[in-house]
Amino acid sequence: MTLIVKLGSSIVAADDGSLRSDVLDSVCEQVSSLEKSGERVVLVTSGAIARGMRLMGMEVRPRSMDELQAASAVGQGDLFRAYEGRLAEHGTRAAQVLLTAADIGARTNYLNARQTLRRLIEWGVVPVVNENDTTATDEITFGDNDFLAAQVAILLDARLLVLLTNTDGVFIADPAADPEAQLIAEVADFAELEGMQIGDRTSVFGSGGMRSKVAAAEMASESGVPAVICNGTSGGTLVAAAGGEPVGTRFAANATRASSFKLWLKYAKPARGTLVVDEGAARVLRESGSSLLPVGITAVEGDFKAGDAVDVAANGSTVGKGIVDYSAEELSRVIGMKSAEVRELLPHAADEVIHRDRFVLV
Repeated sequence: MTLIVKLGSSIVAADDGSLRSDVLDSVCEQVSSLEKSGERVVLVTSGAIARGMRLMGMEVRPRSMDELQAASAVGQGDLFRAYEGRLAEHGTRAAQVLLTAADIGARTNYLNARQTLRRLIEWGVVPVVNENDTTATDEITFGDNDFLAAQVAILLDARLLVLLTNTDGVFIADPAADPEAQLIAEVADFAELEGMQIGDRTSVFGSGGMRSKVAAAEMASESGVPAVICNGTSGGTLVAAAGGEPVGTRFAANATRASSFKLWLKYAKPARGTLVVDEGAARVLRESGSSLLPVGITAVEGDFKAGDAVDVAANGSTVGKGIVDYSAEELSRVIGMKSAEVRELLPHAADEVIHRDRFVLV
């Protein structure tokens, strides 16, 4: 089983963009210690853009995509060497793995990424995973490496996801605004966190914050992978979290786990459009696990092709996501029709718009 460790920008870089050498020293030493004890570890890191900004002397985070990509290109290699050198000092090899959302969103690429990571792990090499910001676009991006870490945890069926940040975990209120806020030691039901002001940003360089970490923990938990959010700036925290000690905020894993395909569909495959369905179709999808037929569709939104993923919504709320067997143009011609009518208009069309085996509730 594999341990996934995510380091946020607040862990990797100080507010002035310089590497937090003491933190990286500590984390890499702990990773090597875990590896030598038989644990297999994958590191997921943020900080390439922050590092590039520092190396280029940029004081303000760029906003345009080309500047962000260029800053990442400058910082990516330097950041990996920071891990590689520190791990090597303890006799641990590292390999750089760059992924984009497109690599995860395409099923074949998804499986290839899993095989590559598994091979590195079998070789005793620590993969250092980062988003390939140099080629990612607004349309095909993870948006935050917390979600990338959750995807990797799902991809590898990890035993635990540890999200290292610069705070002690999740508090009942934002500790920056309320010094009396108490730490939440364990979350069994994510509904417990609704309405809590758990904070927004963790670093001037980061794109996420505590909310994205909680969302990533929920993603992992629903996939059967427990998670811990804890303070990576405190010595020994990673080893403690890996050993099950009471540190940070721990999120229990769901007892039931969906199939690998449906987890990929739910969390990795981007939706290219939306099918609006009537309440009857929504009820059948939710309660009976049936396929979606044209007769239950009331509107088609977006431009998609057969084989793309689409959201299914009713009354303004998303019901689920599925792989569609019709293009948007074809569906616009048959919405609301019964199967016999559809066959007359489109003789070679599938009976189902979305087959139940390719649909997942969300």
